[in-house]
Amino acid sequence: MRLQLCTWPEVEAYLAGSTGIIVPIGSTEQHGPNGLIGTDAICPEVVAQAVAERIGALVAPTLSIGMAQHHLAFPGSLALRPSTLIAVIGDVVRSLALHGFRHVYFFNGHGGNVATAQAAFAEIHADASFAGQAAGLRLKLANWYMGARVQRLSRELFADSEGHHATPSEISLTWHAHPDRAKPMTMTPRLAPVADFGDARDYREKFPDGRIGSDPSLASIEAGARLFEASVADTIEDYQAFLARG
Repeated sequence: MRLQLCTWPEVEAYLAGSTGIIVPIGSTEQHGPNGLIGTDAICPEVVAQAVAERIGALVAPTLSIGMAQHHLAFPGSLALRPSTLIAVIGDVVRSLALHGFRHVYFFNGHGGNVATAQAAFAEIHADASFAGQAAGLRLKLANWYMGARVQRLSRELFADSEGHHATPSEISLTWHAHPDRAKPMTMTPRLAPVADFGDARDYREKFPDGRIGSDPSLASIEAGARLFEASVADTIEDYQAFLARG
């Protein structure tokens, strides 16, 4: 079930049987010369929708702009400040809690969101603690690319060429979702450099084509289909365990 395609009575009926919801969260940022700008939002969204269909879960609209200031030297990238994203996550959780959702599972596609999302969760729990109340909420951030099946398959397919950003795994998954947007090409150098970075200008100077340590010329629609099934299986297992924790 997709929240935006439900009526409010359908959501009310769903809540009579489950207090869980999956919230895809990603980013809108450059992904190298052949990766879609929406990669980090597309990946968790397509997996979450498949999970929802297979187990009868509810999936919220994707939060598609994340903490990505370091990509702003590349055209098309959009970003929220950490403080803004903390506020957005907090308002989403509080909105859901008002209706009776108690298990909110943020399903992430962008590493830059992790620290900010965890800070948002800490703020939500702190509000309850300082008010002397029980928030009554279970909050989790899971990354689609960190599941055991996905990690094994990424190593099998790409080994050290996976890298850290604009990876062949994430680009393959987007090509599976949107095969008409596949852009095979040769990379020069084959493996992008790896280095620390700070602001957007620093990032572009160190990684002029946007990649970090990766070779997305290895991406394929076929690999994307395998990664999709692996992530769906990982996520069903993890989400059901999350709900079972009470």
